[in-house]
Amino acid sequence: MGFSGFYRLFRRRRPTANKDRRVNRRVIPSEGTTVLIVDDSRTVRRVMGLMLRQSGYRALEAADGAQGIALARRHKPNLIFMDVMMPDMDGFQVTRKLQMDVQTQDIPVIIISSKRQATVQNWVEKTGAKGFMAKPFERGELFRRLERAIY
Repeated sequence: MGFSGFYRLFRRRRPTANKDRRVNRRVIPSEGTTVLIVDDSRTVRRVMGLMLRQSGYRALEAADGAQGIALARRHKPNLIFMDVMMPDMDGFQVTRKLQMDVQTQDIPVIIISSKRQATVQNWVEKTGAKGFMAKPFERGELFRRLERAIY
């Protein structure tokens, strides 16, 4: 290897513009597009909320079903991500209450759960939810589900 080859190995490269690594482009939300996350796991709420806020969504967080219903009535979010296993009311009960309420019946709900059994997915259809997302999930899947339900 001559000097020029050696020089190429160690020369300082000019910084390049940030390239977007996404293959599929995401929809840019209009201002005020709100997503409610109802999950008893603080970690799940924080991670999802951070992903949503970084992409321009307004994220609301509820730690249980009763708080989720109250926030849905008050803020009328564009979408709700609903965990299944929660204390007091499970996600299916909360989703049914939202579907029966005139104020919230048009809000799409995506059920999220670590359980992937057919019975869970069957209940998703019975409750009127718009979809199911298994935990753990990747950022891309979160936005694919969100965009499919809202846009």
